[in-house]
Amino acid sequence: MWAYIVRRVVATIPVMAIVALFVFSLLYLAPGDPAAVIAGDQATPEDVERIRASLGLDRPFLVRFGEWAFRIVQGDLGVSIFTNLPVVTMIKQRVEPTLSLMVVTLCLALSIAIPMGVIAAWKQGTTIDRIVMGVAVLGFSVPVFVVGYLLAYTFALELDWLPVQGYTPLSEGIPYWLENLILPAVALGGVYIALIARITRASMLEVLSQDYVRTARAKGAGQTSILFVHALKNAAVPIVTVVGIGFAGLIGGAVVTESVFAIPGLGRLTVDAILRRDYPVIQGVVLLFSFVYVIVNLAIDILYTVFDPRIRY
Repeated sequence: MWAYIVRRVVATIPVMAIVALFVFSLLYLAPGDPAAVIAGDQATPEDVERIRASLGLDRPFLVRFGEWAFRIVQGDLGVSIFTNLPVVTMIKQRVEPTLSLMVVTLCLALSIAIPMGVIAAWKQGTTIDRIVMGVAVLGFSVPVFVVGYLLAYTFALELDWLPVQGYTPLSEGIPYWLENLILPAVALGGVYIALIARITRASMLEVLSQDYVRTARAKGAGQTSILFVHALKNAAVPIVTVVGIGFAGLIGGAVVTESVFAIPGLGRLTVDAILRRDYPVIQGVVLLFSFVYVIVNLAIDILYTVFDPRIRY
């Protein structure tokens, strides 16, 4: 098992190296001259050259990448062009809202989607199964921002049950913290719930047809025990896989959701940085999101060994 984990950890190193190269190349892949775009239409040639020098665009690509990578290893993500603040500081100021939103969304999605998928598989072909699959299709079909605006209009503006926007830090109390995250988490979790529910149903249908499930029924095991103890554990590998794959969509959806609900997180920071062409901030946030995604998938790979010991070899 430890050999498998070590192999998976080592395999993430070249992946992160390629990601870092791509993130650094964003400055060069952008259309036009980044320095001229940042400087604006009224800038003089001297202003453009000054910005080019500050961005290091007047030096060779490999030299700049080497210096940038060395700073990244030391935890230095650079300095914002517009605020003159270290990118690490800006990320620390915004990380709590985004992390809170993603944790609440993930807990909400798993607590709803897995039971939905299990029940749909148990009641295959019935009205319950069709309703669950219809909800899943609806979750896939409606964009996050549309769901967000509908939820905000209904529960915040019309019914006045929940705040329409903003974020309350966790330090001010869990009820106030959660109150601001319910609507964004529901909006963001719609697609995630649909994805996990469909995969759970498909995986459970395959497992429920196995001989050991029929044996458990013959021995008098209860339906709850069969579904959630015997079957679900053996159906967990595809479910865990789709949780990891869907995490990328969760990150992307957080950017849209934070804009809709005015949550001052990393998503809003990314949007603002893109609009201002603040490339150091863009690079830092994209690199952080990529690193988190790689780590999550590494954790998913390790979880495989818990649900299916054969993968250890």
